[in-house]
Amino acid sequence: VVKNSGYLFSATGVSAVLSMVQSIFVARLLGVTDFGILGTITLFTSVINKFASFRMSELVIKYVGEYSENGDETRAAAVFKSAGIIETLSSVFAFGLIWLLAPLGAQYFARDISTSNWFILYGLIVLANFMIESSTGLLQIFDKFKIIAATTVGQSVVTLTLIGIVYVNQGGLYEIVLVYMAGKMAGAVALAVSALVLATRQWGFDWWRAPVGLLRDRSNELVRFAVSTNISATINLVNKDGELLWVSALTGPTGAGYYKLALSLANLIQLPVSPLPQATYPELSREVAAKNWGNMRYVLRQGSVLAFTYSALAGLFLLVFGSQLIAFFYTPEFLPSFPALLILMVGLLVANTFYWNRIALLSMGLADYPAKVNSIAAVLKIIGIIAIVPIYGYLGSAALLSAFYLFSVTLNVRKTLIELKTRASKIV
Repeated sequence: VVKNSGYLFSATGVSAVLSMVQSIFVARLLGVTDFGILGTITLFTSVINKFASFRMSELVIKYVGEYSENGDETRAAAVFKSAGIIETLSSVFAFGLIWLLAPLGAQYFARDISTSNWFILYGLIVLANFMIESSTGLLQIFDKFKIIAATTVGQSVVTLTLIGIVYVNQGGLYEIVLVYMAGKMAGAVALAVSALVLATRQWGFDWWRAPVGLLRDRSNELVRFAVSTNISATINLVNKDGELLWVSALTGPTGAGYYKLALSLANLIQLPVSPLPQATYPELSREVAAKNWGNMRYVLRQGSVLAFTYSALAGLFLLVFGSQLIAFFYTPEFLPSFPALLILMVGLLVANTFYWNRIALLSMGLADYPAKVNSIAAVLKIIGIIAIVPIYGYLGSAALLSAFYLFSVTLNVRKTLIELKTRASKIV
C-alpha cells in the first residue's frame, strides 16, 4: 500500500504543484468572476458525467480482483469487458445530457446564456473518458500504479504548458476551456490504451471474446453493486461534488470564484491522502477474499495514523500562512476565500483521517450502506442549502460540507468496525 501510494503521491504532488501554478495563471488572467464561470463550466460536465457513471473502477477492482485471486481468468476478463461496454454507453448518454442541458447551465450557473456553447464544447471530454474508470480499476488491481502516476503527471505538464502559452498571449476564457479539454482528453486516452494493452498481456489477444454470460450466476450481485455505487455517486453530487454549482446558482459567479479557490487550497490538505483509497482498496479486497480480518484491521489503523498526522500538520500550516499565500499568489482580490478555507479544514481533517470509510465497506460487499448514509445526508444537505446558502453564501456552503463529512464518515466507520468484529468472531 505504501509503495503504490508513493507512486500516486509523487505524481499527485507534482500534479498539485503544477495545478497550483495553473490556477495562479488562470486566476490572474480571468479575475474572480470569470474564474467562477470557468469553475461552473468544468464542474457542470463533471457532475453530469458522475450522474451517468457507475464507478466501474470500483466494480473492476472488486470482481476482477476476486476472480483473478481464484484463478478464474476468463470471468475476470468478462467483468472488464462488461465494465468497458457499460461505461462507453454511459459516456455517450452523459454527453447527450450535457448537450441538452447546456443552455440551462449557462443561464443559471454562469448567468450568461452566451456561454452555452462553451458548456457543450467542454462536455466533449466525457466521450474521451469512454473507459477511464474501467481502465483505472484494471491498472490498480494489477499494481500498475506507475502508469497511472506517469499519466497524471503527463496530463498536468501538457495542461500547464498550454496555459502558459495562453497567459503569455493574454487569451481569455474560451482559450482556457480549450486547454483544460486538451489536458483531460490526453490523460483519458493514455489510460485507456494502457489498460487495453495490459488486458492483452494478462489474458491474451482474445480476452475481449470472453462470454459475458459466464457472469450470469452473479448478475444480480454485479448489478446491485454497480447501481449502489452509481446511487452513491449521484447523491454525492448534492453532498459534495456539486458545491460550486449550488453557490453559483444561489449567490452568483463571484461567490463561486471565491469558493472555487477555497476548495482548491483545501485540496492541498488531501494531497498525500488522496492516493491512499486507490492504493488501499485493492489490498482490502484481497484481504476480504482471503478472510484475513486481522490484516485488514492493521491496514486501516496504520493508514489512519499516517493520514491524521499529515492532515493536522497541513491544516496548521494553512491556518497560519493561508491568507498570506492567497494575497501573494492570487492577489488580495481573492482574500475573502480564506474564511471558507478554515471552515473546510474541520471536515477534511476527519475525512482524511478515516479516508477508508467507504472503500472498506465496498471491499466487504456492502456498497449499499454508504449509499443509504449518503441518501440521508443528501436530504439534510438540501434543506441546509436552501436555508443557509442564500443568507451566508459560500461560507454557509463550506460549513455544510464540513458537517456532511462529520456525519457520513462517523456512520461509515462505525459500520465498518461492527462488521469486522462480527466476521472475525465467526471464524473463531
